[in-house]
Amino acid sequence: MKLLIIRHGDPDYAVDSLTEKGWREAELLSGRLAALDIRAFYMSPLGRARDTASVTLKRMKREAEILPWLREFRAPVLDPESGEEHIPWDFLPAVWTKTTEYYDRDKWHTVPLMREGGVFEEAQRVYSGLDALLKKHGYAREGEIYRAAAPNRDTVVLFCHFGVGCVMLGHLLGVSPIVLLHGLCAAPSSVTTLVTEERREGEAYFRMSSFGDISHLSAAGEEPSFSARFCETWDAQDERHD
Repeated sequence: MKLLIIRHGDPDYAVDSLTEKGWREAELLSGRLAALDIRAFYMSPLGRARDTASVTLKRMKREAEILPWLREFRAPVLDPESGEEHIPWDFLPAVWTKTTEYYDRDKWHTVPLMREGGVFEEAQRVYSGLDALLKKHGYAREGEIYRAAAPNRDTVVLFCHFGVGCVMLGHLLGVSPIVLLHGLCAAPSSVTTLVTEERREGEAYFRMSSFGDISHLSAAGEEPSFSARFCETWDAQDERHD
């Protein structure tokens, strides 16, 4: 089984849709996906993900099921520096790296900041939703692997967001999502692919074969959006700093 986790195109957050560039990205993405034999499509209920999916769905004359747990990951916490409400990730490196528990897959959510914001409960909602979906497609979680109840070579596509994508990857790969949320960068319209390995009959594990792939953009000469990135050097004042 192949699982494709797709981040929405370049976002216009003010209206929860796509920028003009985002629509171009969605069109190029649709050409890539239309060449695949896709078993099922699922999407976040948020506009930017649905708009990205709409281009592919129209092109392929298909429909997608909306899954509430695929919305962007959100469990507000108080920023340790400003004291203001903040998403539970995207902290300055000098802040989160001081806390060793954030690196631990079993302890990241025990940090008071995360515990008080109910972040683990929100993560469990994503974990449960993902496991239910995979079970529907033949793979039932048992401990740290999946029982291949109905092994297959189907391709399943999820149109969603960077944050929730990292939370899903943390669950599938056994990694603290905090490390992934701060250490990975998936450009808009990028595709992350995981493929099952059934090296023992009936036992499957999801291995990531590519992360944040934007070859559909580079093939068309479309520059990737800077969204999700920060300044490469401090003196790059035209790049995002905060």
